[in-house]
Amino acid sequence: MAATGLPSRPSPRQAVVVDGLSFALNGNNVSYRFHVDEETGDLIGDHFGGSVDENPIAHIIRNDGGWANHAHVRREFPDLGRGDFRTPAVHIKHETGHTVCDFKYKSYTIVNGKPPLPGLPCTFGRNDEVTTLVVCLEDSYRSITAELSYSIYPQLDAIVRSVKITNNGTDKISIEKLASFSVDFPYGDYEMLQLQGEWTRECHRIRRKVDYGQQGFGSINGYSSHYNNPFLALTSPDTTESYGHAWGFSLVYTGSFSVEVEKSPQGVTRALVGMNPYHFSWSLAPGETFVSPECVSVFSNTGVGAMSRKFHRLYRQHLIKSQFVNKPRPVLLNGWEGVYFDFDEDIIYSLAEESAKLGVKLFVLDDGWFGNKYPRHNDHTSLGDWQVNTTRFPKGLGHLVERVKKLRAAGSDETLQFGLWVEPEMISKKSELYEKHPEWALHVGENPRTENRNQLVLNVALPEVQDFIIDSISGILESAPITYIKWDNNRGMHESPSPQNYHAYMLGMYRVFEKLTTKFPDVIWEGCASGGGRFDAGILQYFPQVWTSDGTDALDRIHIQFGTSLVYPASAMGAHLSAVPNEITGRTTPLTFRAHVAMMGGSFGLELDPRKISEEDRVQIPDLIGLAEKINPIVISGDMHRLVLPDNSNFPAALFISQDGNQAVLFAFQILRRQVHNFPTLRLEGLVPTARYKVDGENIYSGATLMNGGFQFRFARDYDSKVVFIEKV
Repeated sequence: MAATGLPSRPSPRQAVVVDGLSFALNGNNVSYRFHVDEETGDLIGDHFGGSVDENPIAHIIRNDGGWANHAHVRREFPDLGRGDFRTPAVHIKHETGHTVCDFKYKSYTIVNGKPPLPGLPCTFGRNDEVTTLVVCLEDSYRSITAELSYSIYPQLDAIVRSVKITNNGTDKISIEKLASFSVDFPYGDYEMLQLQGEWTRECHRIRRKVDYGQQGFGSINGYSSHYNNPFLALTSPDTTESYGHAWGFSLVYTGSFSVEVEKSPQGVTRALVGMNPYHFSWSLAPGETFVSPECVSVFSNTGVGAMSRKFHRLYRQHLIKSQFVNKPRPVLLNGWEGVYFDFDEDIIYSLAEESAKLGVKLFVLDDGWFGNKYPRHNDHTSLGDWQVNTTRFPKGLGHLVERVKKLRAAGSDETLQFGLWVEPEMISKKSELYEKHPEWALHVGENPRTENRNQLVLNVALPEVQDFIIDSISGILESAPITYIKWDNNRGMHESPSPQNYHAYMLGMYRVFEKLTTKFPDVIWEGCASGGGRFDAGILQYFPQVWTSDGTDALDRIHIQFGTSLVYPASAMGAHLSAVPNEITGRTTPLTFRAHVAMMGGSFGLELDPRKISEEDRVQIPDLIGLAEKINPIVISGDMHRLVLPDNSNFPAALFISQDGNQAVLFAFQILRRQVHNFPTLRLEGLVPTARYKVDGENIYSGATLMNGGFQFRFARDYDSKVVFIEKV
């Protein structure tokens, strides 16, 4: 219910306070404040940081002078063409050809709760969990309005912003750029933290100084991409995991994005996060509206680790819709590396049999099960032809699934579940679908259609393509009792017919995800894009987990998983134990080390041929699966503390503490053995100092002792690891 007054809340501090032309959003440990400049009508930022009760005096003082009088002004919605010579948040091209806008304050409303965004993934919450302030700006010369929507989750110090543009005029306009979140920070020294990488080495932490001028990163892959993740943190130079100020920004979007950070000549730092303007240019006819994806910002005054934990809780509680978000996941085995394209029903069943003997609960059939006119015997063919191959499965997929579901997992009363790999957004030139509908592939006129990985991309912006995917996947899921889908996407976009089509594709893809996940809520949906190429908050709305990386080498995975956890919860990470030597790196690491690293992900599994496991490993794996199942509930819903970063130490470590604080599990690693050398002290975090804790079921210590005195482990070899259970008594 919208109102111009203040919402009633049980908190001693109002979540949203409006005092004349001043606005404040208040969380437990954050305040976000701005006001209307009565002379210009612009929105001016006053404070984004720790809790305050009024605008800080130092931030009110203006520093006029200089070549451009607006170079120091902290604007909430900077436009182009009116004297602010910094990077704008909005850039609109009018039918006359000019790009000057003049957005001035018009009105505001306060909404209890959080309205959804039409066609887009977004956070949600009850009226007592979130409050929304909508500030309306108007360009009266051209009859365009911009509604800035700010939602505050007080318990998580999280502010979510999106922008709605409405064309109330008589001429068509084109939105060339629209940042979801833009904020100007006062003069100071800042550092920016981002997640950068490539295939098999996604989400590595990069930290660098914010200097004068423009710096930033983004994606023009069509998707969020392996190269850069749609996440930014700004920190003070002295900020660590457990100390100092950190502002995090996470875009709830799966398409091409842009992160821009600019320090003005007078030292004001601007951060903007939104869609990439190279893949945008959205036309608005009179009467039409456009809503940007939302961006979540979280503030922490106790380090980067606290920022991460707030993101994790927000995304588990207020973004992921799946019923599995807080449930332990079945240990799975994917048979891809065992057989690749060389299999039939009996071979797949034998893999499932061997998986059951190890204690696996979910068997996954990967690529190669589909296509009849063009059987999927290699990766050059059949994408789009989502019919079960009748040569490999003469009795249908349902017959195989029913056989597999009768197998009992060793050491339990559970029978195997069955999962399947699909790649529905892609099409092969050698396919029945391409013969019928070549126009469905992304293309530009007579330009060559660039294949990558021997495939093209379906234009999911087209409603008929969306309906085809929905019907095809629905048919498969209705044909057999499948409980898990791995949804892959193995290439970026080429030859999009227009910049606008990139976003239209995302809207179409989100419609497909919404329809299928709503229709089949009992299926665990896992996102994948050659690994972590689409590990973003937009995907997490629909899929509770994402395949973190095709790089399963345990040493590489420590870096990838620690990096991914900067913003995304461990519960969302698919992490598997694979065979050695690792097929990508050639590295050989111990079985327990590989398993312990994989157990830090919410979906633990095996990526190997169970028929080729050594006898020594065959004896150990059932116990490791049992350990993973014991750990999984804590990892799924617990708070993660990155105690020691792998970038900084030979001894990385992480601690997961259950939501009620009664249980914890510690992961400690040694990368390389150091001869005749002592071991470091590992101090815990997040415990109650006065509480007593039992360590691995034996000795009892106070929380203060564990946090201040710590542990000293003795490691024996390269790639060694320890897992320790801690329980409050």
